[in-house]
Amino acid sequence: MSVPFIPKILVLATEKCAYPGADAVGKAHQEYPSHVYILRVLSPVVFPEDFYLRTYSQGIDGILIAACGSDCPYHGAYDRLAARIDQLTSHMNAGGLGIERIRLTAICTVCIKAFLKEIAMMTDNLQRLGPVDRKIAERLHRESIERLQASARFGQPVEMMQGGVL
Repeated sequence: MSVPFIPKILVLATEKCAYPGADAVGKAHQEYPSHVYILRVLSPVVFPEDFYLRTYSQGIDGILIAACGSDCPYHGAYDRLAARIDQLTSHMNAGGLGIERIRLTAICTVCIKAFLKEIAMMTDNLQRLGPVDRKIAERLHRESIERLQASARFGQPVEMMQGGVL
């Protein structure tokens, strides 16, 4: 008898919007699955591309970035985050790591149903895809580090420091 695949999902939840939304799930006596790990973050824009790829290489099957959206209190942060995730998904797609493994969504402080729906959709997608290929994720992570080091060596600005935004 085979054991069903239960994906590990990391949720990066912004402390101003999405984390209170996730907390509201508990306050409403609702539940989300135990395979979901919520990390409370100031703003997901502070995480470079290699963070996501390293996370996959260490066994996380999917990442849900629950941000504030256009209500972000940090000027320009959400737009920069969206651009970073677009770049990341391009690298993931080109490298053979399914882009369905990451999702950027806006969750407000009282969005209980939306939060639970996002978790359910991510779980369903990941169960369809199966476990993350750690070898592919590790290769993409190494390539991401090499790109970052090359940009630093040649005096190119590091992406997360441009424009003075986080």
